[in-house]
Amino acid sequence: MKRLRTLLCVLPALLAIASPAVTADKPTLRWGGDSEGNVPYMFMDPRDDKIMIGFEIDIVDALAERMGMTPKFVHNGWDNLIPGLNLGLYDIALSGLEITPEHKEEVDFSLPYYKTFLQLVVQRGNPANIKSLQDCVGKRVGTLKQSYAFFTLADAGVDEIRTYDNEINAYQDMAHDRLDAVLMDSPIAIFYAGFNTDLEFVGEPIGEISYGIPVRKGETELLNKLNAALVSIRDDGTLRGIYDRWNMWTPVMAKFFNDDSPARFGPDKFNAWAEYQRQGMTLKQRFERYVGFLPTFGKAAVVTLEVSVCAMSLAIVLGLLLAITRLFAPKLISRLATAYIEIVRGTPVLIQLFFIFYGLPNIGIKLSPFMAGVIGLGMNYAAYEAENYRAGLMAVPRAQMEGALALGMDKRQALRYVVIPQAVRVSLPPVTNDFISLLKDSSLVSMITLIDLTKAYGQLANTYYDYFGIGIMVALIYFLLGLPFVRLARYTERRLAVAIRGNRSGKHGRDATLRPASYHN
Repeated sequence: MKRLRTLLCVLPALLAIASPAVTADKPTLRWGGDSEGNVPYMFMDPRDDKIMIGFEIDIVDALAERMGMTPKFVHNGWDNLIPGLNLGLYDIALSGLEITPEHKEEVDFSLPYYKTFLQLVVQRGNPANIKSLQDCVGKRVGTLKQSYAFFTLADAGVDEIRTYDNEINAYQDMAHDRLDAVLMDSPIAIFYAGFNTDLEFVGEPIGEISYGIPVRKGETELLNKLNAALVSIRDDGTLRGIYDRWNMWTPVMAKFFNDDSPARFGPDKFNAWAEYQRQGMTLKQRFERYVGFLPTFGKAAVVTLEVSVCAMSLAIVLGLLLAITRLFAPKLISRLATAYIEIVRGTPVLIQLFFIFYGLPNIGIKLSPFMAGVIGLGMNYAAYEAENYRAGLMAVPRAQMEGALALGMDKRQALRYVVIPQAVRVSLPPVTNDFISLLKDSSLVSMITLIDLTKAYGQLANTYYDYFGIGIMVALIYFLLGLPFVRLARYTERRLAVAIRGNRSGKHGRDATLRPASYHN
C-alpha cells in the first residue's frame, strides 16, 4: 500500500514532465500571414497587442490540432505571401488569399474554406452618386493591390484605380475626400467601414470570391492532410462556430455549406471588436496604451539597430575597397568597380532587396530575412560610401604619395600608412551622415518579413486606427536611436577630421583669417 501511495503521488509529476515532451515532439506547421491590420483575418488584439486574434487564427489552430501539428506564425506582406511560400519561408499561407487563375499558376490550393463577395463603400450621402460597379467608371476608386477587386475594377473599365497595402488607409482616404469609392471583400468592408459613421454601403454584392489555403506545387501529402482537416472541422461544426463568433456566417456561406440551421454561438468576438471601436478613451487611458507599446517597439528597435549597424559596417569596408579599386587598380578591374557603383546607385534599394531575397533562390542562393536585409542595404550604401572615399582619396595631395614612395615605401604601403588614413578623415562627415540615412532606410526590411520599427508602427496603427500618436512615438524612437551616433560623429570629427579652423578668439572680428589645420600623422 505504501508503494501504491508513493506511485500515486509521483504519477502526476511524471505526467507533467512527460506532457511537454509529447507537445514538443509534434511537427511544426509554419504558416504565413499578413498581421499588419488585416481585420478580421488576423490582427493584434486591441486590448493586448502581444496577442494575435482573428477568424483565420482560429481556423489555423483548429486545423493544426486535427493534423497533430503545432502552428507557428510567420509574418509577410499580403502581396508577398505566395512568393514567400514558394521560397520555403512557411508551409501554408492564410490571409484571405483568393483562389484565382493567376494564383493557381503558382501554387496548389486547398478546398475553399470561405466564400464571399465584393462590397462597394462610399462617403455618407453618396456625393459621387455611385450605386454600382459601372458607376465607378471615371471615378477615383481604391482597393488592395493585386486583389480580385483590383482586377474586377480594371475589367469594368475603371481607369483611376488607387491601390493600397492596408485596408484602413483606403477607407481613411475616402473619409478625407481623396477617393470616391472603395471596393473590397465584404468581411473587410464590415469590419473597417461598418463602424465609420462617415461611410456607407451601396449596391448589390459584386462577384464571388473563394478563399483557399495555398501549398507549394507538388506537396500532395500536405495538401491531402490539409483538405482532410478542413473537411473534419467543417463537418463537426467547428468551422461554422468560428464564423458565428466572428459574425461572418452569411447567406452565401449557408448556401456553400448547405447549412440553413440557426447559429449555435453568438457573435461574441465580433461584439467585442465592435464595442472596442465604439468606446471613447480618456487622455489617461491613451497614455497608458502608449506606455504599453514600449516593449513591442523595444524589440522592433533592436532589429532596426542590428540591421543598420551590420549593414553600415559592410558598406564602410566594401565602399573603401571599391574606391581604392576604382582609383588604383588596373583599368579593367577599375571599370568593373565603376560599373558596380553606377548600377547600384541607379536602381532603387527596394528592388535590390526583393532581388536578393526573392530572386536569388531561383539560382540556389537562399538567405534569411536578416542576412538579406544586411547584404542588400550594405551593398547599396557601399556604392555611396565608395564615392565618399574616392573624394577623400582625391583630396589628399599627390605629394603625399610621392613623398612616401621617396622614403622607400612601395605603393601598397604608401596607401595603407599615408594616403588612406588622411582620406578616411576627410570622408568621415559624409559617412556618418549616411549612417543616419541608412538607419531610416532600414524600414525597407519590413518588406522581406522582418518586424522592424516601421512594421511595428503599421501593425499598431492599423489595429488602433491611430497614425498620429503612434507615429509621433515611432519618430521619437528613430530620433533617439540616431542621436548617439550624431554625437559620436561630431566627437570623432573634432578628434580626427582634417578641418579648416579660424581664429576663434573673436578679437579680429570679421577680418579673422582661416588657416588649414596640420595633419596629425
